[in-house]
Amino acid sequence: MDKMLYVGMSGARTTQMAQQAAVNNLVNASTPGFRGDFFTTLSAQIQGPGLASRVNSVGGEMRSNLATGDIQHTGRELDVAVAGDGWLSVQGADGGEAYSRRGDLRVNETGLLVNGANQPVLGDNGPITLPPSQKISIGGDGTVSVVPLGQSANTLMVAGRLKLVRLDPQLAVKGTDGLMRQSDGKPGQVAADLKVTAGSLESSNVNAVEAMVTMINLAREYEMQLKTMNTAKEAADSGTGLMKLA
Repeated sequence: MDKMLYVGMSGARTTQMAQQAAVNNLVNASTPGFRGDFFTTLSAQIQGPGLASRVNSVGGEMRSNLATGDIQHTGRELDVAVAGDGWLSVQGADGGEAYSRRGDLRVNETGLLVNGANQPVLGDNGPITLPPSQKISIGGDGTVSVVPLGQSANTLMVAGRLKLVRLDPQLAVKGTDGLMRQSDGKPGQVAADLKVTAGSLESSNVNAVEAMVTMINLAREYEMQLKTMNTAKEAADSGTGLMKLA
């Protein structure tokens, strides 16, 4: 009966991991530029005397669906949608460079250009800082221009340029902070041909309805695996009772 117990136990554990990813996907279904996550699973044979026929379901690493989301026009001058397979460079909490498709940008109280998660947006020379301005515009190549306060509308000053990069899709992994990095530790490849569309945002690539259906199915699977474990226990108890009668 322990073989049945292994099946139920390992299945329940990996289903819990899948549920965590599904819940996170649903929570972020409306987050601009969010990429849905999923866990990979592997079958691993249990090692040890008498266990050669026992197979464990082992949770692998979390991966992200890199498909692009829909582009929605907002008309807001600091909203940007990155075209194609490009990524915006941002500064993570550890001070290092990381990558995001979240384009709901704003200027914080210190003049830093940040995204909706309050992460500083990087330019070619580090975080982009803007002077007090009456107008800010972002060009298709990522150039950030401002009209300083007190200047005429024709006085444009280039304040920086968004650092746009490509990531190797085989190496792109999402950290616990929700930012993408390359698993080999190398930075993304800066690409001059990458473009952004100002006044637009890329939506999450998570379909809320599909995410909800996935959660319901996972809950049913988890319940079935618990029943398998309970059935194994009942069978073992019955066998123990028969042995006592003998």
